Amino acid sequence: MRFGPALATAALGLALGLASHPAVAAFLAGALGLTAGSPLSTARLLGLARAHMLLALSGFALAGGLGLVLGLLASRAGGRLRGTVDALATAAQAAPPVVVIGLALPILGFGAPPTLLALALYGLMPVTRATADALATVSAEVRAAAEAMGLTPAQVFWRVDLPLAATPILAALRVVMVTAVSTAAIGALAGAPTLGTPIVVGLQNQNGLYLLQGTAAVAALAFLADAAMQAAGAALRR
Repeated sequence: MRFGPALATAALGLALGLASHPAVAAFLAGALGLTAGSPLSTARLLGLARAHMLLALSGFALAGGLGLVLGLLASRAGGRLRGTVDALATAAQAAPPVVVIGLALPILGFGAPPTLLALALYGLMPVTRATADALATVSAEVRAAAEAMGLTPAQVFWRVDLPLAATPILAALRVVMVTAVSTAAIGALAGAPTLGTPIVVGLQNQNGLYLLQGTAAVAALAFLADAAMQAAGAALRR
């Protein structure tokens, strides 16, 4: 079944989402013997989830878009530029997101911008390398045949290069999407409203119920995002 893996991943995400519901989380916290205060309301949880996904999707779009452009340039401009692009992408991922946020706070201030920068930099390398490697494997004979049929360079790229290179690029984008959703939780350290907020508050106040709700909700979004990318890849695959 083409969408079987995506459906299984989505089911796990929904189960984790249910675990973050106030009533269910309160029951689980009691069963696990966690210190529990009052649970986070469903409305507050959904509000944080929307803000969390907006931040994660913005970071994913920046990392994916810039990674595709850099990968395309690296694959077209020769080995020297490829080395430079690889070095830049590696350097962007060398610093952990928490460090990037800490360094960016004095410049960008509190809130979403430092987290957005961290997500964009952290997701750059997988897409850049996957794009460059995938495009480099497209046969020159295939391109020559397409040009002989009258296709313009732009048409060759969209109709030949990109479809043949799509599988590894989509796999890299899937990794970046899941990473962005998971990592966006640390935006709470910079004051951004995310599902990391109840985790931070739970740690500060020793509220195990908040911790359980926050971690379950973040994991749920990550699995649902992964399921969406799996379904997109299955739909685009021929």
